[in-house]
Amino acid sequence: MLPVKRAVGGEADDDEVLEVTAFNVAFKKPCLISTAAPASSSTSSFVDLTASANGNGKGSENRESELSRMGFGDRSNNNNPNDIDEDLHSRQLAVYGRETMRRLFASNILVSGLQGLGAEIAKNLVLAGVKSVTLHDEGVVELWDLSSSFTFSEEDVGKNRALVSVQKLKELNNAVVVSTLTSELTKEKLSEFQVVVFTNLSLDKAIEYDEYCHNHQPPIAFIKSEVCGLFGSVFCDFGPEFTVVDTDGNDPHAGIIASISNDNPALISCVDDERLEFQDGDLVTFSEVCGMTELNDGKPRKIKNARPYSFTLDEDTTSLSPYEKGGIVTQVKQPKMLKFKTLRDALKDPGDFLLSDFSKFDRPPLLHLAFQGLDKFVSALGRFPVAGSEDDAQKLISFVKEINDSSADGKLDDIDQNLLRQFAFGSKAVLNPMAAMFGGIVGQEVLKACSGKFHPLFQFFYFDSLESLPTEPLDPRDLKPLNSRYDAQISVFGAKLQKKLEDAKVFVVGSGALGCEFLKNLALMGVSCGGLGKLTITDDDVIEKSNLSRQFLFRDWNIGQSKSTVAATAAAAMNPGLRIEALQNRASPETENVFDDKFWENLNVVINALDNVNARLYIDQRCVYFQKPLLESGTLGAKCNTQMVIPHLTENYGASRDPPERQAPMCTVHSFPHNIDHCLTWARSEFEGLLEKTPAEVNAFLNNPGEYASAMRKAGDAQARETLERVIECLDKEKCDDFQDCITWARLRFEDYFSDRVKQLTFTFPEDAVTSTGAPFWSAPKRFPRPLQFSVEDVSHLQFVLAASVLRAETFGIPIPDWTRSPQKLADAVSKVIVPDFEPKKNAKIVTDEKATSLSNASIDDSEVIEQLISRLENSRGQLSSSFRMSAVQFEKDDDTNYHMDMIAGLANMRARNYGIPEVDKLKAKFIAGRIIPAIATSTAMATGFVCLELYKAMDGGHKVEDYRNTFANLALPLFSIAEPIPPKVIKHQDMSWTVWDRWILKDNPTLRQLLEWLKNKGLNAYSVSYGSCLLYNSMFPRHKDRMDKKMVDLAREVAKAELPLNRWHFDVVVACEDDEDNDVDIPQVSIYFK
Repeated sequence: MLPVKRAVGGEADDDEVLEVTAFNVAFKKPCLISTAAPASSSTSSFVDLTASANGNGKGSENRESELSRMGFGDRSNNNNPNDIDEDLHSRQLAVYGRETMRRLFASNILVSGLQGLGAEIAKNLVLAGVKSVTLHDEGVVELWDLSSSFTFSEEDVGKNRALVSVQKLKELNNAVVVSTLTSELTKEKLSEFQVVVFTNLSLDKAIEYDEYCHNHQPPIAFIKSEVCGLFGSVFCDFGPEFTVVDTDGNDPHAGIIASISNDNPALISCVDDERLEFQDGDLVTFSEVCGMTELNDGKPRKIKNARPYSFTLDEDTTSLSPYEKGGIVTQVKQPKMLKFKTLRDALKDPGDFLLSDFSKFDRPPLLHLAFQGLDKFVSALGRFPVAGSEDDAQKLISFVKEINDSSADGKLDDIDQNLLRQFAFGSKAVLNPMAAMFGGIVGQEVLKACSGKFHPLFQFFYFDSLESLPTEPLDPRDLKPLNSRYDAQISVFGAKLQKKLEDAKVFVVGSGALGCEFLKNLALMGVSCGGLGKLTITDDDVIEKSNLSRQFLFRDWNIGQSKSTVAATAAAAMNPGLRIEALQNRASPETENVFDDKFWENLNVVINALDNVNARLYIDQRCVYFQKPLLESGTLGAKCNTQMVIPHLTENYGASRDPPERQAPMCTVHSFPHNIDHCLTWARSEFEGLLEKTPAEVNAFLNNPGEYASAMRKAGDAQARETLERVIECLDKEKCDDFQDCITWARLRFEDYFSDRVKQLTFTFPEDAVTSTGAPFWSAPKRFPRPLQFSVEDVSHLQFVLAASVLRAETFGIPIPDWTRSPQKLADAVSKVIVPDFEPKKNAKIVTDEKATSLSNASIDDSEVIEQLISRLENSRGQLSSSFRMSAVQFEKDDDTNYHMDMIAGLANMRARNYGIPEVDKLKAKFIAGRIIPAIATSTAMATGFVCLELYKAMDGGHKVEDYRNTFANLALPLFSIAEPIPPKVIKHQDMSWTVWDRWILKDNPTLRQLLEWLKNKGLNAYSVSYGSCLLYNSMFPRHKDRMDKKMVDLAREVAKAELPLNRWHFDVVVACEDDEDNDVDIPQVSIYFK
């Protein structure tokens, strides 16, 4: 269970205060979040502290609390019950931010209807960390429900659904109060909640509840959602006036100004460092503009004619001062007011539907009628239509026609009766993939209603996956219940497909957030639960605390245990019939003895749940090689994408690649940063160099001095020289024997980094320096730096010294004295350090070439210098005990007690202060320097739901490419873009054609001559044959003709030194061919079978 952490107060930054105020006005609800503004308007703790040091207003009491917050005293995360647990929620904080999280922590939610959809919604809300979730359900568990809800087991049949679910949901997050309500719900009860969600409610009752919520003061957000077989719907009503504080969750866009014209309207050009992301009509503010300083007044101004590197300001600047240089333009994000209709009004006038699949653009209006028709059917007959019953289907169709005929506006000319038949047949079933998908969507809408973060769904969303049905017509007899836990699924897909699912051999790669959701879905669907089925899951990682907020199969008592083992055990508990094997191997070339040919050939389908591109590419290659369907997905914050890789029907995952991320030039990072990312990249690099790489080099030398010296002599370059210099510094003049030495080292590092280097840079390139062309050297995007003056009164300075001292002591194995917790004693110790005066060098070389890949300055006498350094190194070794070794500190971002992020944030923010770049708090620094991938449970659940809808198709096996769907979705907007996959590229030669999915097989242990003749018969002239990186044959080499009558397997073993395992029956060669007209022809990989 997760530790109780409920934030209901605390200091907020000024920009956060504005958001809270706007939010409270919009919602008119009591808010437990403190809105007291701090003395400084900075968003950074470091800048606040500078203000303090400059006498701008924080008293001694505030300073003491600031000192405590900055790391002095108790380093435990759990000493303040009002804090957000950043270790637990770090990935979610990267999406929402602190203020949104605090709003969620103060929100009470009702979820009514605890079948599969309700359980999924409640799960996502509990993981998100709302204040409370109340589960309402008056019904009891049926065997029918077991295929849709992870909270039910066979022992629960006949028990109240809410009561059965409460304990399993509580386990997900002990900080959330989960309670039950099993009696009839009254309107007045709804006033206890900020949001109410209904998943199994008649339209009449829904209209009544929605009217109450809409007119309540303040309004209560009302959401109604249903899953009926392969069809689903959502309706949202957040009240007559709802304020969206942040419509998309993106940081405000910004640009660095290159010029501003004195025109009407004014043209603003920006540097081509990065494309501008502004749109016409955006509001922007200006800062740091020199010359035309009138624009620095903070007033939002509207732009138009937005281009990649310029825009027009909707303002006359002819009377303003001429622009000189510099300036930052920043987008001002505006809140948005939405006026929701009540359900009663929206049913009659639904407005625009949110589209998901543009091939079904005419589908939502029909589904709008279909769900109303189903409500009439259930109200009239007291039951759902029976699967396969034509009579029931016709009754539902008649209800739909009746509603359509009575529509004054928007009457449909054509009613698709076949679609309504399928809707009727599956209407009682809650399918797990649909519940997972809609659970993610609805869960996110609840969080939007609580926080004002992200744009709500406005107001209806309809979806269907009718193409998931088997391609062969279903016999109504095949849809009848079998008194099994899968009866709901059988009522939609039939018993034959259910049998295929149960006997499936599935490989799930990865057991993180996606993997946990997939295992839950597969267990409930009955995948690999039959006598012939087997599900293999592998993951070489172990469970960490930060996993618990979205990897819902794990609990805090599992921390440190194998992810795959714990997840497999949890999934088997949901469905005891699951035949699952958990492995701890990374699927890679190194483990092909585990995941061998026999393993791959036996699989029916592969499901990726990975978090990096290289691993995805490897699995993709294996699936292409063995002709296996690959179901691919990924998430990034509120976004998700899915890709279906189906043999011979679609392109493979590796067929298209995202462009590589743009890297900042090395000289920019090291000498000319202009944003906080540059500062953090530099800080991470310095951290690793000082605390990990250099101590490791010291140990490498001490472990084998002779070998180390030989390696340095052999390298003989500037990098080897610099490495030796760092090692000597560690063992000689910078060697630390006690903690005071560590403080001295840290204080001098501060002086070097933030004062001396800046003085040297500005000495070499003064503020008025010009380039060889006469242009100002310090022109955008370069920022002219200023040195820092160290002060023990500036807590951020003191905090940097503390963090650096502690970590330096760790590398030397020096204990940390208790007095370091006292700011005054630490300040006294720092004051003892003698800092030498700095004299800039006249001939210093500073790299300014953006194409440079190294900052090392090569010298003609590097070898001579290296010899001298090795000699000094030997002398230093003589002063050490034989047992002396250093401890390398490996960066760990998720432990807030280890000072790692204190050090990196300090390095980055002091450097930012040098260059006048806005600073960031430690959490933001962790996101950037730790390369944390934003992640939330809602988008993960939605992605797995989409994928499992495709799994039905892959297991049926008869679908065409146009039946499959790839998806991109962004829950923040919300946006759904669903389309059929791209077919593979086809290569044609004569009367043959092939794609990436084809592999040519040559059996009977052929010779090289037989291989070439076999290809010749296909009209192909092979001129090169290679195995791996080794050339077995090339027509240009006369001596290769001597190999013509050798067996291919012997060539592979003798020439390429191939080690073919005993269980391997074949190997693969790459053959380069041309046609009779000497045109190169790309042929498939050729497999040579030698057994």
